Amino acid sequence: MRAIFAAVLTAAALATPAFAQEAATPAVPASALPNTDTGADFYVVGLGAAVLPDYEGSDDYSFSPVPAATGRVSGFNFLLAGNRASVDLIRDGVGPTWDFQAGPIAVVNLNRNTTKGIDDAQVRALGTVDTAIELGGYVGIGKTGVVTSQFDRLSASISYRKDVGGGHKSTVLAPTINYVTPLSTRAIAGVIVSAERVGEGYADSYFSVTPAQSLASGLPVYNARGGWKNWTLGVLGGRSISGDLRSGWQLFGTVVYRKLLNDFADSPIVARNGSSNQWLGAVGIAYSF
Repeated sequence: MRAIFAAVLTAAALATPAFAQEAATPAVPASALPNTDTGADFYVVGLGAAVLPDYEGSDDYSFSPVPAATGRVSGFNFLLAGNRASVDLIRDGVGPTWDFQAGPIAVVNLNRNTTKGIDDAQVRALGTVDTAIELGGYVGIGKTGVVTSQFDRLSASISYRKDVGGGHKSTVLAPTINYVTPLSTRAIAGVIVSAERVGEGYADSYFSVTPAQSLASGLPVYNARGGWKNWTLGVLGGRSISGDLRSGWQLFGTVVYRKLLNDFADSPIVARNGSSNQWLGAVGIAYSF
């Protein structure tokens, strides 16, 4: 869930690379501007404050900081968030064009790696799960200049990761579609849709209850199987403080709904002690240069 703000920041940054050339005074509609993207380097650094579940499937929420950075160097895009990093090894095209994406991705999965911050006593009694280091890659395709202007962007990607850190020792497959459109040189909006399919190890580590855990917690024994774990829908918005989305300070916000499915929704840590309806809200500030 912490990666959602980073995805929002990246999508917004990549949708408006040409605005750096525009004047920062009037809020000019995006549809009235030509795309003057030269392929130059840019950087965005941000910090968000997110409200997110105590654990995956919880109905208790807490605050968490979400640092993020993204940018383009010599045509290559990169993303670094608190628990996620990726690099696009295929150079971007210039202007409104197709963009093919492929590269490595790494995620540090911190779900239930500590019992601190988990309000539910029965879930705390299940114990901790070792931190998962998920390494893999992704491929995708995007198009700039689709519907509303020369700057709106529609993209689709799919990533595959494998835990090499001893957490869940399993896999995560994640298709994602996002659409972002600048409303003017000062404002932006968009939507993100994604899903996750996970392996048996992931389901067992985070959603099963062993006989020993049942005795310690009072929850019933449960054996979760792998499969489609969730789908996610998020909306985002951003506004420049300094007058130009591609230069200076910006404010971003997002609201995300995630629905747990199948054995994951039926797990007692979700069905009895949590909720299959997961929400995330985040606000943040970013600086572009």
